[in-house]
Amino acid sequence: MRIVWSAGDPHGIGPEIILKSFLKLEHSQHSFLVCGSYTVMDYYRDVLDLPVKLELVDKTSSIKSMDSAHSSVLHVINVAEADTIIPGTISAGAGRVAMESIHTAAELCREGVSDALVTAPIHKEAIALAGYAETGHTGFLGKMFGVASPTMMFFDPLLNLKVALATIHEPLEKIPGLIRKMDFNTFFSALAKSLITDFGIAQPRIAVLGLNPHASDGGVMGREEQEIIQPCIDMLSQRLQIEGPFPADGFFGAGMYKNYDIVVAMYHDQGLLPFKVLAFETGVNVTLGLPIVRTSPDHGTGFDIAGKGIASERSFYEATLLAIQIANNRKPTLHP
Repeated sequence: MRIVWSAGDPHGIGPEIILKSFLKLEHSQHSFLVCGSYTVMDYYRDVLDLPVKLELVDKTSSIKSMDSAHSSVLHVINVAEADTIIPGTISAGAGRVAMESIHTAAELCREGVSDALVTAPIHKEAIALAGYAETGHTGFLGKMFGVASPTMMFFDPLLNLKVALATIHEPLEKIPGLIRKMDFNTFFSALAKSLITDFGIAQPRIAVLGLNPHASDGGVMGREEQEIIQPCIDMLSQRLQIEGPFPADGFFGAGMYKNYDIVVAMYHDQGLLPFKVLAFETGVNVTLGLPIVRTSPDHGTGFDIAGKGIASERSFYEATLLAIQIANNRKPTLHP
């Protein structure tokens, strides 16, 4: 299997965690390719003194000829060059390299050259300076593949914890209106389908969190639960194993997530705060609903430790293992 890694922001920890992950995976049966800047990868390899053999690949035909026999070499497609390499700094040039890396890597998956994409972290301010309107990977890849609402999900392999977000990077003031307009029937149906296809869960058990404190306590602190969320759950429960809405604090505090295959949070911090408390080192971000497989670590660019050699590759390594697993699960469908 061939996995493509997008290198992330050249001034962050992306190149470091890629190099460290490769050292753990170089003797596996898979081959690995980085889309980014060869100069950047070479810089971090030398600065951090990591014993990785890099090889520049500049043609798709050459990539297609790669096989597991070359797994001891980390292949690099040079999609763009950074103007400078200054770890820990924000720049438009770095944002441009990061986004071009993602685009090229995703195209390789679209073309069937690579089986899955694992993305290293990007910096939202840097990509904005580079002129990109999207706020992150999920929106960019959704637009690229014509998927209006891909789902952001987080997975921890040790806890077997999965958390999906109904809304993603949205200001809190907009959340109630978005929830009222949301097509939950389509959202939950697509989510269940992804769990079956990508994770091999025949009958997914879905838990839904409420929007308001205490899931509104019967309407005392908001009406979204009674007017939107509960009726949808009641309707879908006829064909899906879905329950809720649960008060978020008590749900996680009592460990109720252990009884379900996935938990759906209404907004970003409601789901991500407990998830990262429980699984910061090993958590993986997965974009569901795309025609390609895409995973990433669940942390950011780590500008404060970039270039120091102390970044943990654990989450990126786990993201790569999960990408391989999902690609294998999809194979009968993708390659009949």
